Amino acid sequence: MPNSFKEVRVIIQNMQELTATSRTELGKKVNALRRAGFLPAIVYGEGVDSAPVAVTLRDFEKVYREAGESSVIELKVAGGKNLNVMIHDVAYDPLTSKPIHADFYSVRMDKELETKVPLVFAGESPAVKGEGGILVKVMHEIEVKALPKDLPHEISVDIAILDKIGARIYVKDIALPHGVKSLAEAQEVVALVEAPRSEEELKELETEAAPVAAEAKTEREVKIEEKAAKNSKALMRASLS
Repeated sequence: MPNSFKEVRVIIQNMQELTATSRTELGKKVNALRRAGFLPAIVYGEGVDSAPVAVTLRDFEKVYREAGESSVIELKVAGGKNLNVMIHDVAYDPLTSKPIHADFYSVRMDKELETKVPLVFAGESPAVKGEGGILVKVMHEIEVKALPKDLPHEISVDIAILDKIGARIYVKDIALPHGVKSLAEAQEVVALVEAPRSEEELKELETEAAPVAAEAKTEREVKIEEKAAKNSKALMRASLS
């Protein structure tokens, strides 16, 4: 253990817990673990040596739904010490979409982390409800900096302030939890309300978009490509561990 590392134990209320066991199965041998209902994983990070572990898939999926990749969980390694970790780079089976490998990154509780946290839009916009406006969500996650104990699973954005067509929510308008700092520009647009479009306007947009339709990518297509690239990297690591 590096001399500069000082273990800091911080109790976080309602922290998710996950039990892990050390494993010797590597490479293709981990398939037997998966068939037995286990998820092969690896632990690395602050103050720990990289080590292969296994967790039950059922427990992992439950914890992952609650914590995501932006909240600290307690990993209880059988025969070892408990670690404060964050879930990183989950690899999925391309056919079943089930997790087949995960990384657990050990964190120092006294050291701030930079990560992206999902945005959840809550409330009702008067401009959408009363004027038929179109809600446009520009950002779906925000990069923040905070101590591990302060990192939220998600950040709520109240769209009730969008009270007229053209109204916008900026990063500066988001109510961040205590101890959380935004790394995004204060004037960056998070969401806005556009005026409703007539049938003529919609047809005109379709006509203008037709020549570039083959080149344009929808938000869903971009996300699918990004997920595939991330999953490809995670799969490569999984095959080695």
